[in-house]
Amino acid sequence: MWSNKKYSLISVTVFTLILYFLFAYSLERTSFYTLLFLWIGLFSSFYYLYRSNKTNFTFLVVISVLFRFVFLFSTPNLSQDFYRFIWDGRMLLEGFNPYLSLPETFIEQKNYPINQAVELYNGMGAMNGSHYTNYPPINQLCFFIAALIDNKSITGSIIVMRLLIILADIGILFYGKKLLEKLQLQKSTIFLYLLNPFVIVELTGNLHFEPVMLFFLVWGLYKLFQKKWVLSGVLIACSISVKLIPLLFLPIFYQFFIKKETSILKGLKKLVAFYLIIFVTIFLFFLPFFSSTLISNYSKSVGLWFKNFEFNASIYYLAREIGFLFRGYNEIAIIGKIMPVLTVIFLGIVSFYKKNNSMKQIILSMLFGLSFYYFTTTTMHPWYLATLIILSVFTKYRFPIVWSLVIFLSYQAYANIPWKENLWVISLQYSVVYGFLIYEVFLKNKPTQKLSGKNCYEKEKESGFINH
Repeated sequence: MWSNKKYSLISVTVFTLILYFLFAYSLERTSFYTLLFLWIGLFSSFYYLYRSNKTNFTFLVVISVLFRFVFLFSTPNLSQDFYRFIWDGRMLLEGFNPYLSLPETFIEQKNYPINQAVELYNGMGAMNGSHYTNYPPINQLCFFIAALIDNKSITGSIIVMRLLIILADIGILFYGKKLLEKLQLQKSTIFLYLLNPFVIVELTGNLHFEPVMLFFLVWGLYKLFQKKWVLSGVLIACSISVKLIPLLFLPIFYQFFIKKETSILKGLKKLVAFYLIIFVTIFLFFLPFFSSTLISNYSKSVGLWFKNFEFNASIYYLAREIGFLFRGYNEIAIIGKIMPVLTVIFLGIVSFYKKNNSMKQIILSMLFGLSFYYFTTTTMHPWYLATLIILSVFTKYRFPIVWSLVIFLSYQAYANIPWKENLWVISLQYSVVYGFLIYEVFLKNKPTQKLSGKNCYEKEKESGFINH
């Protein structure tokens, strides 16, 4: 006879499948309270399934994949970016360079170069359609594959892209488990990423390609741990060629190469070679798209995120309010330039003054370096959080997991027509995140009085980012 635990397990699994089905096929972005109910239900189920089945690795793998396949035939309901993905892929299929033209131009001229051009343009929205694409080459390759397999049906393209994302998550499972084992960490912690409702909904459900980027990044870190730094450089370049975010991590590898060698000169040579491999590989990926206007168009598109867009920000919103107080208008043009500089300074401190000569220390620095960037950015879309979640899996810090629970509050803005953020709701989100971060960094691993002075120091040194 089955035990009560097995009945509970099956019941929770079925309940979770129903919630994901409702999320995928009936939820509208403007229905914030329905979203709230589903989100809390999914995270409650996630907590139970993860905590009660840590030793049942196969079961967690099966349900992680199963939950993703619930979304297979659904149309993303929390993001419209996928329309631009399909547009870019079909443009490539028709022989156009997606970096050189605006969807808006074709629509205004009533020149429709691809199937369902008007429908795709209306779906992506005028704001997206009036900017040059900022998706790097391997991301474009994913879009092209979707167009190659089905360039006449939006649903068909969605299914292809979703399968690519699911395959990438399976790759993360494979190499993430290997890296956890090499670092002598519990392999089950990979499910803090794989089973997380945020990851399933935002990435598989809403077709954001962070899993492809993270697959190459985790694989690259695993190869670097194996001292196969040439292949690691190529893989990290692939990661950057999906999303640019891993560029921020490059300075952090400095000490790993310098301290691992018998001489500084030998370490520098390997470091320079490592960087050259990365940038040459990226250049080769961009080469088929190269033209005299590519750099200009691409830099304009990326620059918009620092000078024009603002959403779900943290420290930036505080700085903006101070700017309003003293200047009377939005200072995004100034503050948007200052924030990246602060990130560069912080990354410099982390790269050169913190000990980064082991893989655990490198990943810890990556986690806090990227966290600083996200805390100061003008735009923090929910799906950006995926990178922090996977990095946290290889550390003892769990604030990104808590953030993945409360970041759904940012969708409250879409309950208003036209959309408008409620700063009290944003404040609630970040109060929880910062509160838990402070707890983890300063309180959770506070040494007890039973430890001797030397042992106390060693415990602090091993346990936290600020203590290295």
